[in-house]
Amino acid sequence: MRPLELDPLFKTVESLPGIGPKSAEALARVTGRDGPEDTRALDLLLFPPHAMIDRTLRTGITEAPEGTIATLKVRVDRHQPSPPGRKTVPYRVFVHDGTGEMALTFFHSKQAWLEKILPVGETVLVSGKVEWFNGRPSMVHPDHVVAESDADSLPLIEPVYPLTAGLSPKLLRRAIEAAIDLMPTLPEWADPHLVRRNSFPDMAAAVRQLHHPESALDLEPQTAARRRLAYDELLAGQLSLALVRQTLRKLPGQTVHAEGRLRGRVLEALPFSLTGSQQTAVADILKDMAGSDRMLRLLQGDVGSGKTAVAMMAMANAVEAGGQAVLMAPTEILARQHYATIRKMAEAAGIEVAVLTSRAKGRERKDLLEKIASGQAQIVIGTHALFQDSVSYASLTLAVVDEQHRFGVHQRLRLTAKGTAPHMLVMTATPIPRTLVLAAFGDMDVSKLTEKPAGRQPITTVTIPDERIEEIVERLRSALREGRKAYWICPLVEDSQDSDLMSVETRHSSLVKALGPELGRQVSLVHGRMSADEKDQAMSAFKSGETRLLVATTVIEVGVDVPDATIMVIEHAERFGLAQLHQLRGRVGRGDGASSCILLYHGPLGETAGARLSVLRETEDGFRIAEEDLKLRGEGEVLGTRQSGMPGFRLANLSAHADLLEIARTDARAILETDPGLTSPRGAALRMLLYLMRRDEAIRFLRAG
Repeated sequence: MRPLELDPLFKTVESLPGIGPKSAEALARVTGRDGPEDTRALDLLLFPPHAMIDRTLRTGITEAPEGTIATLKVRVDRHQPSPPGRKTVPYRVFVHDGTGEMALTFFHSKQAWLEKILPVGETVLVSGKVEWFNGRPSMVHPDHVVAESDADSLPLIEPVYPLTAGLSPKLLRRAIEAAIDLMPTLPEWADPHLVRRNSFPDMAAAVRQLHHPESALDLEPQTAARRRLAYDELLAGQLSLALVRQTLRKLPGQTVHAEGRLRGRVLEALPFSLTGSQQTAVADILKDMAGSDRMLRLLQGDVGSGKTAVAMMAMANAVEAGGQAVLMAPTEILARQHYATIRKMAEAAGIEVAVLTSRAKGRERKDLLEKIASGQAQIVIGTHALFQDSVSYASLTLAVVDEQHRFGVHQRLRLTAKGTAPHMLVMTATPIPRTLVLAAFGDMDVSKLTEKPAGRQPITTVTIPDERIEEIVERLRSALREGRKAYWICPLVEDSQDSDLMSVETRHSSLVKALGPELGRQVSLVHGRMSADEKDQAMSAFKSGETRLLVATTVIEVGVDVPDATIMVIEHAERFGLAQLHQLRGRVGRGDGASSCILLYHGPLGETAGARLSVLRETEDGFRIAEEDLKLRGEGEVLGTRQSGMPGFRLANLSAHADLLEIARTDARAILETDPGLTSPRGAALRMLLYLMRRDEAIRFLRAG
């Protein structure tokens, strides 16, 4: 049960004074919640400002610099209302001080209200942005107008928050102040030594300082208040991951003892030998699986580093020990591709492989489910269809999840419920910087594949402005004539009025036309709006060589494997993130032909876009690229937080607070070792923290455990 003291903070925002249904909708949007009923007073407390307005600049009217926020003491001379029936003409109020005069300009404002706040002959303080038109100063819609006698009520330092349609700064500010008034007295959950060493204020004081900065420095991530709140957020995240891990680990693992007979056969049949880092990863995985605890391991490897071969070694051992293994992929295309690769490897060892996706219907599906339930299907590959209730396994020993960022903790748990606690290996081709691995996968051990398999070719990467596109088409024509294969990536499916980007459909038809009748027939199209069958047909045609140029959106970003494709053109490369560009580039260079990646950009390039493209030109090291991406974009962007089920941080900034992440991780582990049920006084305070940071799912694990 949630502690009663926290109830006021879990009031919906609609219950706050002055907030109606429309404002509540806007507050839900700006705080990233699912709707007004899910948006609580608490969400406003933990919604940090991103800038501030300094109203301390007091000048005379004519001394106020153009475009700055100034606070002026002026006398009201006269009102000039909009002419009757001409609402588009602004209402003006003329004021003066000792240095000159100016107009305060208002659109669509009520005359009675303006006469009340700006009475003729009175001295008032006005604060807002000063603009100059034709040598005359003006202030459009001042932010504040107060009588001289109320000068103290004018906020001198004002925090600025992100806004959305239907939400004014005043309304948001009023809602935040109402939420602050609801703050109860909270117990201290942080370690006293940490609090002293970092001069941390308590959480309630830190929240008040967050919303009442006294200078621009108060918004810096390294202030004591910001660090305090960042630590609380990171601790809640690490504690919930550690609780998940504790629950998963409580289920004893199935000890996998195998001599490695099947593994040896698979190895002999492979056309390459394993790299050093593949061998190390296999050794770590087999050691985990042979222990009594369940394995929870993350296998990070750049595109083309050979993760599937490592997973196959683990699956062969699981099968030899009498168990079954599953491999879960995020899309149908990928599941079928894994099936093709793994079946080849498994054949040599006589292992039976089945593929189960939502496309299997009727009799075919019934037969498949029977094979899985009887244990005849020893390795099962599929999408999330693998853990529907209708699927039961004879003896599920190992679950391999490809592209973890498409699967949250909950799906991992559902898959886990299928076996008597199978070992779990999670693979990702998105190289994640160490700080993010800790933040998002604090509950896992990590293996890294750092070398490319032998025979992989380096990829030459060049950046070219899009006005030279005809040269690229000319080079493509020659390459296609020589029998080579190429990808052409566009950011959009169809043209939209508010975008100048080239859509994939438009580019497809322009390339068919430019290449002429003979080569135009060899151009195919793939995008996310096509049905699974249409996508598969286009991909098979490209794989088999029936078509040689594939025009696509980023649906081909993850895992599509066509070893003889050697050219990658990415249009509007400046619009993609670094990690995504690196993923796309990794679709070529997979065979023994020399490969190239052409980044077409639309100039002029902004500073960040320019930095991204030059990092790609300089290196193919996915881990270095991921670190640079984190510096350039911040963690929420790198992870595509909302889509990925990974933690997006509001108060913590992983590049500024990496030291706190390490401390939070150590703290979370130490706490659960001494107080696994969080029953001590500090444990009770930490339960409060989990509720405050909206990590209630972790508390369910406490109960389940």
